[in-house]
Amino acid sequence: MRKILKQLALSAAVTLSAISVSAPTYASTVRIALGDVASVETLAMLVALERAKEKGLDYELTTFAKENLAIQAMISGQMDIGIGSPYSVIQKTKTKLRNFFQLSKLVFYPVVSKEYKTWQDLDNEPFTFHARGTGTEAIGSIIAKREGITIGTRSYVPGSENRIVGMMRGQLKATIVDISNKNILLKKAGDRFHVLPGLDGNASDEIMFANEGWINSNPEDVAILVEALLRTWREMNADPTIIDKERKRFGLLADLPSELLEEVDAYYQEAIEAELYDPNGGGALAVQADFDFYVEAGQLKGPADSLKVADYWDLRPLNRAKEKLSN
Repeated sequence: MRKILKQLALSAAVTLSAISVSAPTYASTVRIALGDVASVETLAMLVALERAKEKGLDYELTTFAKENLAIQAMISGQMDIGIGSPYSVIQKTKTKLRNFFQLSKLVFYPVVSKEYKTWQDLDNEPFTFHARGTGTEAIGSIIAKREGITIGTRSYVPGSENRIVGMMRGQLKATIVDISNKNILLKKAGDRFHVLPGLDGNASDEIMFANEGWINSNPEDVAILVEALLRTWREMNADPTIIDKERKRFGLLADLPSELLEEVDAYYQEAIEAELYDPNGGGALAVQADFDFYVEAGQLKGPADSLKVADYWDLRPLNRAKEKLSN
């Protein structure tokens, strides 16, 4: 699967090299852009998509090598729904992209070589992030500011799984990764790496978003999708093992190594304990937390209290789903 996904990402990157911004066109099949690889971390979303498919949603998921390529595809109209954190793009380009469901929060862990005992030891040292302008870089920028240090050379390697491979090969010494890859790194190379203090907060990491016109033109598809996501997120918070049960039912990620699939239940148990997945799918309070976080990180121009929710989110689909599922 990783080989297939890599080929898709390369194909997408080639296609996007010739893109120019144009008026969006909408297809009957919902085209979803993921700026990452399908993995254990994205499994809950894949389960929700398959559940939505059972309810009548016709969708096609395409992975891209980088999040900014996925956002480019959204802006150009090649894709209908994106997955990422488009706050900065929305503000800078005044595009009509709107967030509508928080998939995950920024629960990440700074993992570094044991030669760095504290954050002060990392002053002017190189650091590797997921991609430019993403949540991992925002975390690093905020921590650096709070610790009074300067991040040295910044490099970018998409995918926590790829960054820990670089760590174990001696190519990287400091990065920020998700729960499962933090656990894998410490299990395999805990004698060489450790975790430094991170951030406590509720800012969004991955969000589903779409063009405002597409949302308005496809209310049924949006409703099916958001209801499936909200139902899955609530069931997952009540019973984290539901994700692996559904993975098996739908035959998802069947080509991943067995050692990774064996960790699905443990990953989602730890993720729920860390409040990675909001059972309410975000909403107005989550948006304000995002404004505070991304303004402090320098990825949004503030002040945070001057930013308007309606310029970044369309809360109607989520509010309708909450009302329907509460009945």
